[in-house]
Amino acid sequence: MKASSPTHVKASSLSSWTTKLHGCVKYVRADNERFKGEENRDVLRLRWDLSPIVEDPDRAFMSDAMRTVVRKVARYFPTAIVSGRCRDKVYNFVKLAELYYAGSHGMDIKGPSKGHRYNKYNKGSRAILFQPASEFLPMIEEVYEELIEKTKSTPGAKVENNKFCLSVHYRRVDEMKWSGLAEQVRSVLKAYPKLRLTQGRKVLEIRPTIKWDKGKALEFLLESLGFADCNDVLPVYIGDDRTDEDAFKVQETCFHTV
Repeated sequence: MKASSPTHVKASSLSSWTTKLHGCVKYVRADNERFKGEENRDVLRLRWDLSPIVEDPDRAFMSDAMRTVVRKVARYFPTAIVSGRCRDKVYNFVKLAELYYAGSHGMDIKGPSKGHRYNKYNKGSRAILFQPASEFLPMIEEVYEELIEKTKSTPGAKVENNKFCLSVHYRRVDEMKWSGLAEQVRSVLKAYPKLRLTQGRKVLEIRPTIKWDKGKALEFLLESLGFADCNDVLPVYIGDDRTDEDAFKVQETCFHTV
């Protein structure tokens, strides 16, 4: 079992890191000039690492500077945060009510509350809420308890319950024990054929076998906003994890990805 991304190199400073994101936003604004005169019917869908990578996922943080960047983007474009983590955790992390949140790899989607400016795009002006894997909740909770028990013998392993999926983090596990940890996880899943195992950035992901991922979530959001099959829409997706590849596949028809 190998990590799905290059070895992490700590950023020299938060300012240099956020400067790159400001540059990204400027690029999108420049690219968006092509759509002038289309009555602001363009949509920006952004996903990036909102915090520096940390050894313990529970200690990840979002700086005020980063929150300001995201808020500025959302001021002009319907903006979604797409994550493998539980939607409630992501919201408590970002704390911006004007965004769309797609947690659990897109299996838990919720839009801004009723009355928000972007709800004018929603049919009936209702807040979006979509959870295609609800029937799996009891099974996922059961597997969560089994994984905690099974992996407790592996120092550094952390099992995270993301509601509609589970994550087994191994960033703090000795590399010599990675294969053993993966086998522990597989041994539990043998009894659950309706769950599948995938790999992210130093994390093993357990998800329902339904045909739903981050790409499907983005397609759902576009359709819900009334932007599906629109020639005057420029969706943009930014991601750097293996699980983001599901969204990259969608870009062949309508997405800009970075």
